[in-house]
Amino acid sequence: MKTNPEKFGVTPHQPSLWTRADALKVRADDPTTTQPLVSADFPVLNNDVFIWDTMPLRDLDGNVTSVDGWSVIFTLTADRHPNDPQYLDEDGNYDILRDWNDRHGRAKMYYWFSRTGKNWEFGGRVMAEGVSPTAREWAGTPILLNDRGEVDLYYTAVTPGATIVKVRGRVVTTEHGVSMVGFEKVKPLFEADGNMYQTEAQNAFWGFRDPWPFRDPKDGKLYMLFEGNVAGERGSHKVGEAEIGDVPPGYEDVGNSRFQTACVGIAVARDADGDDWEMLPPLLTAVGVNDQTERPHFVFQDGKYYLFTISHTFTYADGVTGPDGVYGFVADSLFGPYVPLNGSGLVLGNPSSQPFQTYSHYVMPNGLVTSFIDSVPTDETGTQIRVGGTEAPTVGMKIKGQQTFVVAEYDYGYIPPMLDVTLK
Repeated sequence: MKTNPEKFGVTPHQPSLWTRADALKVRADDPTTTQPLVSADFPVLNNDVFIWDTMPLRDLDGNVTSVDGWSVIFTLTADRHPNDPQYLDEDGNYDILRDWNDRHGRAKMYYWFSRTGKNWEFGGRVMAEGVSPTAREWAGTPILLNDRGEVDLYYTAVTPGATIVKVRGRVVTTEHGVSMVGFEKVKPLFEADGNMYQTEAQNAFWGFRDPWPFRDPKDGKLYMLFEGNVAGERGSHKVGEAEIGDVPPGYEDVGNSRFQTACVGIAVARDADGDDWEMLPPLLTAVGVNDQTERPHFVFQDGKYYLFTISHTFTYADGVTGPDGVYGFVADSLFGPYVPLNGSGLVLGNPSSQPFQTYSHYVMPNGLVTSFIDSVPTDETGTQIRVGGTEAPTVGMKIKGQQTFVVAEYDYGYIPPMLDVTLK
């Protein structure tokens, strides 16, 4: 499928490149870009479920929004199975790590609510069983549309395939809590096309997920970010001079980095309601650098576009590396060119002493960054760990031009609203 951006009033663009030279500048444990240590005695939000990707209710401008004084978050959630025989070890003890590692196959969308922006109360499933067309409900974005409480939940329907979808419902409040009603008809929006974005047929390890719709503050149009991989058969990509960048002598060898093909995708809406979309070429590619640019999202500040995405150590290409965490880029216009923040792209990484402590960071326009706890070591050797599956401490970050700085740490799961909407 070929696209004609000008047909939708969009200027044709070339993707910006996250280069190997940029990634060589990544430095773990820089205090200005490192998440504070998470204590092994962290509290758990709910002992019956695991939670990971957290999606605050927001508006199309990116503002985290409460309704009638109630903050609302959506999370990817899976039941814990402490009594299931398949998760018991040979001594009959619960193997929480195995249960945690299996969670993606049973991920569902749940919601939580709070009067304080923390201490979240469990709301339950957003969609009833059988509403979603696929086995897994993966991450996306809940958008509060109006003061009638209507919400569009964009998410990723996975297995079979991977499809960007949305479902409309409504948030209802009382003095005692929040409920979700509707969310009964899922509308497929688009899938990877094999021309700009890699398909499962081209690569069994492809990624296509994490929709993040937004209104461009400059042109007012409705767009959507998503994670993808650059189209083409696995192993066929070229890591040329542009993808390598300005590396010093001895760093020209790219190894097998042609297998890393991550990109940040973008689509433009053909209608005002976000029911009809046209995919555009990627905003950013990381060919030869990394294979995942998950949960891409923007912060609009000082007339600039701050593009954030999360990635793993294990998805880096040969010859480059970095911590699990959030990476960022900045441009003066939506379609770039983008340059990496802090010279490397690293914005907030895990410390090397606790490399898996947090993940799935989400940067909010107020400078707060939420994430979930993955696993934290409980001994000095790091061989014993405690599994999380709960909210991590929120971090405060300051953005200044092309640099970012960690400046504060807050309570676990602290996600305060930026504005409150009174429902009618």
